[in-house]
Amino acid sequence: MLSMTGDILIVEDEPAIADAIAYALKTEGFLPHRVTTGAEALAHVRSGASRLVILDVGLPDLSGFEVCRRLRAFSDVPVLFLTARSEEVDRVLGLEIGGDDYVAKPFSPRELVARVRVILRRLERPEAASPKLFEHDAAGRRVRFRGQALDLTRYEYLLLRTLLEQPERIFTRAQLMEQVWSGAEESSDRTVDTHVKTLRAKLRALDPESDPIQTHRGVGYSLSVRG
Repeated sequence: MLSMTGDILIVEDEPAIADAIAYALKTEGFLPHRVTTGAEALAHVRSGASRLVILDVGLPDLSGFEVCRRLRAFSDVPVLFLTARSEEVDRVLGLEIGGDDYVAKPFSPRELVARVRVILRRLERPEAASPKLFEHDAAGRRVRFRGQALDLTRYEYLLLRTLLEQPERIFTRAQLMEQVWSGAEESSDRTVDTHVKTLRAKLRALDPESDPIQTHRGVGYSLSVRG
């Protein structure tokens, strides 16, 4: 079961990194608990004390991926991977085995805490809070907002699709550039901001009170799919 209270478990064997994470979490009102091995992490999660696990992939005893696999046999506690690996196959593997998000080293403590907040907000929100805002027809490459069809350009659609595929997840501008504009001539972060601006305008034209695209200052963007 998901714990609604408790600590944020930091599984990291590099003291400087663990110190930085713990300080950032404390500053934002969270209770961090630190361990250095996968075995310690498994034992702590079994105790039911943790709300979320920040899990380094490179541990001295077990890989973070293996720790996550074992966790999923008895717990649905959210897992945020912390990794020096940037290859897509590693990111995909982490999510496929039950991870909720990842942050690549070197990382911003501010971004890390923002991602922790987003994961907890998404998982602790009552499921029946409100109806979904969006309907996505992937085969037809169409999106409806508040029941009304959106008239989107190619890149507006790809941007919205990317955000819809992982609602509440914070995407950095670099991640959006990689997933939406890979191979295109555009290469500036301003490209992302410009398309977010036009996409927001189209959403507000249909519902002036809604602003589902959230800006995380200094980090990136996420999408809320509920009203």
